[in-house]
Amino acid sequence: MKILIFILGLTVTFLLAFLVSSNRKEIKYKPIVILLIIQLVLAYFLLNTSIGSILVKGISDAFGTLLKYAESGINFVFGGLANKGEAPFFLSALLPIIFIAVLIGILQHFRILPFIIKGIGFSLSKVNGLGKLESYNAVAAAVIGQQEVFITVKRHLSQLSSNRLYTLCASSMSTVSMAIVGSYMKMVEPKYVVTALVLNLFGGFIIVHIINPYEMNEEEDILELHDEEKQTFFEMLSEYIILGFTIAVTVAAMLIGFVALMASINGLFDSVFGITFQSILGYIFSPLAFVMGIPISEMLQAGEIMATKLVTNEFVAMLELSNVSTNLSPRTVGILSIFLVSFANFSSIGIIAGAIKSINAKQANVVSRFGLKLLYGATLVSLLSGTIVGLML
Repeated sequence: MKILIFILGLTVTFLLAFLVSSNRKEIKYKPIVILLIIQLVLAYFLLNTSIGSILVKGISDAFGTLLKYAESGINFVFGGLANKGEAPFFLSALLPIIFIAVLIGILQHFRILPFIIKGIGFSLSKVNGLGKLESYNAVAAAVIGQQEVFITVKRHLSQLSSNRLYTLCASSMSTVSMAIVGSYMKMVEPKYVVTALVLNLFGGFIIVHIINPYEMNEEEDILELHDEEKQTFFEMLSEYIILGFTIAVTVAAMLIGFVALMASINGLFDSVFGITFQSILGYIFSPLAFVMGIPISEMLQAGEIMATKLVTNEFVAMLELSNVSTNLSPRTVGILSIFLVSFANFSSIGIIAGAIKSINAKQANVVSRFGLKLLYGATLVSLLSGTIVGLML
């Protein structure tokens, strides 16, 4: 039965992507098949093998250790509040982002991250059927962040066609940055966070091949990275500390606004129509929950959480999932956890367009025009990852 559901999920995902393809005749099926096989192998390895479990546990423990180090700074500023187990979400889950951002800054400063990212990106370009720039950007977005990645490729932005620009933006929306991975691991099982990071990277290439196929000659396939202005070590530390704090405060502000807005809309719909807005969205998304492998008895509740992620953000949806996880089967929790680990939501359209506007206003207008298609594709990436995990659980 799981195999039949998996085939149905793949069919639905690929059909939805095919319907909005900009050039169906140019779709390259060979890299799609190769990337799908890689996804299946990696998902099985991470979720169903002892070596994969050890690897995931090692990554989880590493982040756990980093979060403990982060707590020492938080405890110093906020006293013993966190030690008593009474720390609010902002202190326990968001403020550790500051320390993770600092570590990323240090690795950037000593050119360790750029070397790793370029190496992985170059290797991926050999199997994904895309260029070096697209491959680099996908890896970099998953490490240094959704907005910051465009600074490193600013030399290319003005020359990029709309097709290539779409691919870069799609990578930024389909993945998540390492700075907030630790926060995710406090809300969902770490093994699902790690698995989603890997699957979304390859899934993004697959969906782009269908929605946004294009030919590129060798002369266009050039990767020249922007060299950041040389800073002293302590200048860099200050910058990344402020960056981490800005991310934490921004996420907190969005949570306050979105949770309050969702509560008010639910209340309004319930008083007028006798049904909450989330429940309505749940009916719309429940078929997609089913094709990922979620049981019929739980697909409505799962659909509500999926829709919450789309209209708000992944943090709100993860909090919702953690509140109802005891009422859902482990299989459903696993599939939903995978689906939620990405930046595929409406607010990301503005974030990406804003980041590019600070570099090239003309290209930002191009991004705004295909914003909804960008979100559509990124959501299909999450759907594909959830479908693959549904086969493995």
